Amino acid sequence: MPRPVRVGFVVHVMQVAGAEVLVREAIRRLGDRIIPTVFCLDRVGQIGEELLAQGVDLVCLNRRPGWDFAVSRRLAAAARARRIEVFHAHQYTPFFYTAFAKLLMCPQPRVILTEHGRHYPDLVSPARRAFNRLILDRLADEVNACVGFSGRALSRIDGFRGNRIEIIDNGIEVERYGPATNRTELRTRFGLDPARKLIVHVARHHPVKDQPTLLRGFALAARDLPDVDLLLVGDGPLRGELEALAKALGIADRVKFLGIRPDIPDVLAAADVFALTSVSEAASLTLLEAMATGLPVVVTDVGGNPDLVRAGIDGLLFPRGDAAGCAAAFRRLFTEPGLAEKLGANGRQRAREEYRLEQTIERYFGLYYKLM
Repeated sequence: MPRPVRVGFVVHVMQVAGAEVLVREAIRRLGDRIIPTVFCLDRVGQIGEELLAQGVDLVCLNRRPGWDFAVSRRLAAAARARRIEVFHAHQYTPFFYTAFAKLLMCPQPRVILTEHGRHYPDLVSPARRAFNRLILDRLADEVNACVGFSGRALSRIDGFRGNRIEIIDNGIEVERYGPATNRTELRTRFGLDPARKLIVHVARHHPVKDQPTLLRGFALAARDLPDVDLLLVGDGPLRGELEALAKALGIADRVKFLGIRPDIPDVLAAADVFALTSVSEAASLTLLEAMATGLPVVVTDVGGNPDLVRAGIDGLLFPRGDAAGCAAAFRRLFTEPGLAEKLGANGRQRAREEYRLEQTIERYFGLYYKLM
């Protein structure tokens, strides 16, 4: 490679979320192969503060509420001063402003759109679809998505040309995850009874994650699984409501709220089963982490979940909002001999072979280099 690529990463906020973690890891792992600048539309965020402390170039564009077209002018000016060659915009809105910034620059940088999650319900007006098809699709030099579901939505719902959309799967640091060498020791450290079996759920307490269905499903199964408890890891605006619901369902003594934890690999390794009951998902990193740990997974049949989890091979799927279906999956995993072990082993192999972070980042660098 004759010289590093000048890459501008464009995001909403550098908070702790999938797209932003990917940006951080790309900067860290690609090293001197790129000269990075991070452009935040709205705020710097926690990861952004960490990057600034490490000396990474970061620009906050301070977008006003609503459509703020001055953002594109500020983005173009900042990128021109840094001689940005490739913009990598994560999600639609950052791409929207980046596409118009491209028109204000000479020479024009190349632009990559990467689609991650989708809104639920996923509704796009006919006018926006036509605008995407006739204008924005032409301003993108590359279009990709982190999972097949998101790529299909870009074409079917947003109007981007389906034959150009590449799938670059999300990846995780699979070496950080694996079965526990001493599960009893881990559970004791967390203040849990080593003799109990554990279902673990890791997500923010937010309506899209639909923890009420998880609690209701567990309550239905709990009477048949007297030695199983449920762990909820995370926090959010709904925590108080979820604690109240657990009490109303009569399972408060069997549901543990652990809050936000920095030691997720150990939390997963301490558990027997992983559950995710979201009404919408793209490519959940926590789901991939659970698979890499070797846990059998119970997930809703929505979004990118069935792209990651082959039903009956890597895990069990059930319809969104179906507490009875969730309960039935829990019963199967704890009562059918060998099922949990088989699903967990298959999921671990799949995660290690197909969802490695280094593969994801190298594929993105291949795009940067090609476009440069």
